[in-house]
Parts: sequence; C-alpha cells; structure tokens
Amino acid sequence: MELLTISKAAKKLGVHPNSLRNWEKQGLIKPVRLPGGQRRYSMDELNRLLQSGQLTDSQEAVVLYARVSTKKQADAGNLDRQMERLRQYARERKFNVKAELTDVASGLNQKRRGLTNVLKLAEHGEYKKLIIEYPDRLARFGYSYIERHLRYCGVEIVAIAEKEPEDAQSELVRDLLAIVTSFSARLYRARGGKKIRQGFRELIAEVSQGEKTEEQQEEAD
Repeated sequence: MELLTISKAAKKLGVHPNSLRNWEKQGLIKPVRLPGGQRRYSMDELNRLLQSGQLTDSQEAVVLYARVSTKKQADAGNLDRQMERLRQYARERKFNVKAELTDVASGLNQKRRGLTNVLKLAEHGEYKKLIIEYPDRLARFGYSYIERHLRYCGVEIVAIAEKEPEDAQSELVRDLLAIVTSFSARLYRARGGKKIRQGFRELIAEVSQGEKTEEQQEEAD
C-alpha cells in the first residue's frame, strides 16, 4: 500500500497541508500514524475523500476582507457598504463564507488586526479564496508579497471591482504624505534640525537664483 507524506497528499488534492490537519480533526480523513508520530496518507483514503464530495465546502470556503482608511469613512457607512458588496458577490456564487474581516486603518499599516487574521486563517488552511474589492484594500504597498504568501497557503485573491472609487486618489495622496512625513522625521532626527533647515534654505535659494537667471536671459534675448 502506497503511503504519502502530508505535503505530497496535499499536493495530490490541490490543498494546503493545514487543510488535511483540519479535516482530520473533523473526522473527514484518517491518516496512518508512524511510530514517530508522522502522518501518512494512503491513496485509497485520498480517493475515497475525493469521491465522497465532502471537500466541496472546504474548496469553496472564502474570507471577505474590507478596509477604509479613516473612522470618518467608516462612520459614513463606507465600510458597511463595501462589505455588503462582498457579501453579495459571495452569495451569487454560493461561496461558504468562513469569516468577515475589516480594518479601519491606512493601507500602509502593517499591524492591522483584520489583515493579521486573514493571514492566520490562510496559514491554517481555513479557506480557499480571499474576496476583496480592490487590491489596495488589502495593502497599499507590498501587495505582491501578501499575494505570494497566500498563494503558498493555497489561497487565491479575488478583487471583484475593476474601477477604483473616486476618493481613491485622495487616499493615495494621504498615504504618500505619510511616507514623506515619516522619512523626513527620521532624517531630521538623524542629521539634526539646524542642518536640515539650512539645507532647505540653500535649496530654495538655488531655485530662486535659477529662476532669476532664466528671467535675465529672457530679457537679454
């Protein structure tokens, strides 16, 4: 009888190894235990599981994730409306919604509770698709890294909207300003305030002198 390791069995079924561990807890699959405690799976057991149709819900399990940047947006109902659109998308496709997660925080914030739970559930093999409205709802920068990690966990990201909302541009500007402010503060502390101010004065003086030179050249022409 051929026995497969948990990683090979998961690959055979097209799922993350954590899914097999969860199915074992649910009594859906029973691995063979080696003397050292390692799990092994027979092909007969895997085929039985595939043919039973018991994996349907697990394969279609999804998590919904919505985010807005400010409490003002949340109070205005933007977060609730965003989540309702995600629910509607899941209902139309008869997905099994495992969790609805939200954040009221900047897309630059890496310590969002909702995002942390998105990753934890993926790492435990709890769902197969992460439903979001736009890529920047998940992360403003570093989206590709999150996407790669979720893909490794067997999770596909589904962005349901093609066009970003009208206020997306202003939100991007706020995030960029936050980055500039953060780096400026670090530079200010590292070099000393007087040197930074002096540098700005010199830069302004150079620009002003350049403008005067151009004006003088235009008058001479």
